[in-house]
Amino acid sequence: MSAVVTVNPATGEPLAEYAAFTDADVDAALERAAGAQQEWAARPIDERAVVLRRVAGLLREEIDDLALLVTREMGKPLVEARAEVEKCATTCDFYADNTAAFLADEPVETSADRSWISYDPVGVVLAVMPWNFPLWQVLRFAAPALMAGNGALLKHSPNTTGCALAVERLLAAAGAPAGLFAALVVAEPDVPAVTARLIADPRIGAVTITGSERAGRAVGAAAGGAVKKSVLELGGSDPFVVLADADLPRVAALAARGRLMNAGQSCISPKRLIVEASVAEEFTRLLVAEVDGLVVGDPEASGTHVGPMARADLRDGVHQQVEASVAAGARLLAGGHPLPGPGCFYAPTVLADVVPGVPAYEEEVFGPVAVVIVARDEDDAVRIADDTRFGLGASVWTGDPARGIAVARRIRSGAAFVNALVASDPRMPFGGTRASGYGRELAAAGIREFVNVRTWWVLDEPGGAAPVSE
Repeated sequence: MSAVVTVNPATGEPLAEYAAFTDADVDAALERAAGAQQEWAARPIDERAVVLRRVAGLLREEIDDLALLVTREMGKPLVEARAEVEKCATTCDFYADNTAAFLADEPVETSADRSWISYDPVGVVLAVMPWNFPLWQVLRFAAPALMAGNGALLKHSPNTTGCALAVERLLAAAGAPAGLFAALVVAEPDVPAVTARLIADPRIGAVTITGSERAGRAVGAAAGGAVKKSVLELGGSDPFVVLADADLPRVAALAARGRLMNAGQSCISPKRLIVEASVAEEFTRLLVAEVDGLVVGDPEASGTHVGPMARADLRDGVHQQVEASVAAGARLLAGGHPLPGPGCFYAPTVLADVVPGVPAYEEEVFGPVAVVIVARDEDDAVRIADDTRFGLGASVWTGDPARGIAVARRIRSGAAFVNALVASDPRMPFGGTRASGYGRELAAAGIREFVNVRTWWVLDEPGGAAPVSE
């Protein structure tokens, strides 16, 4: 039987070994989830909310242990891991508090005696989730999906298997029906076949993925072939537009911290820093100073700002992009190399003179690399911001918020932030456009992705005539 082995990216040492599921194991998990979902959907929303609130409480009770698990499996500093656990708890509370309003029947005035819209569960939701926020990515889909009355199967990244099983354990401990939420331990070579087989199964009602553009295309195609709802939250190459009237020292500091949070491994990280030419030299100088001042090291140590990347292959891929960009004419101002010693550390990097044709301009760089692109003026900054196939988030930095809003309206993205780093919030929808995917997570829009919007039309007695049009 094949096994999944997790490895600490800070040390290179193995953490745990898990037996990979066989096809029979996967089928049994789906069967249990489908059965449990029927019982769960019959419970009133307020009873489901009790379970979600218990999950929130358990997350807070176990925050130290859960944060350490996150850090050891994928490398982010403990302070970031603790914030991730707390955000999961907040989101569970949010959906426990708001689902009754989000999914309440909506009366509609028509010629019927009574007519309304209901929001019914779709069944079992399959989720394919990534390693970079290994608890948050799971619970931001699971909290709304479960509160809507669905069951859930999770295919997590193998390197964060411990986190996947932790969520399963927390939901069971909180009182969810046995099998309602199941983490599938799938060996990497088996992932495409297992995912495709599950999507095709009639007991799966919808599928959601957060991951690469390539993986999203595969899942979206399979869901389309099975005529099933899908939500795709894919890559991003978010523009961070710095206008000439911005507070450069504050903005440079935020750019450095935002870009290097989670070692740059975030879909909504500000990957392209697009700066008006009149302030580009000063902003770049400030940015390099901020990057040079960040502490790279043991993610379990107090004071560490940047930990290792999650895997050696990911670090090596980023290094190849940096080297290719320099070879194509980019100027290396900081970093640009793996750090010596054990683990998957990469030096925080700043690239300037990045223009079309340079890999760092054309591609998403999913690691600790800040890319500075100079724009002639505001119009040129907007043009550059949209010169990408992605469209997840965008931020605009200026001393004039009204100007920032006007500029952001001209940039295509799923989220627009003015004088703030792009971040998800359970009260606001989250998702992208174009190659960054479709559909939304979080807020009312997120929970309604995993329901059947059902029309009800009731007459107290049969009508006297049939409709003359459909």
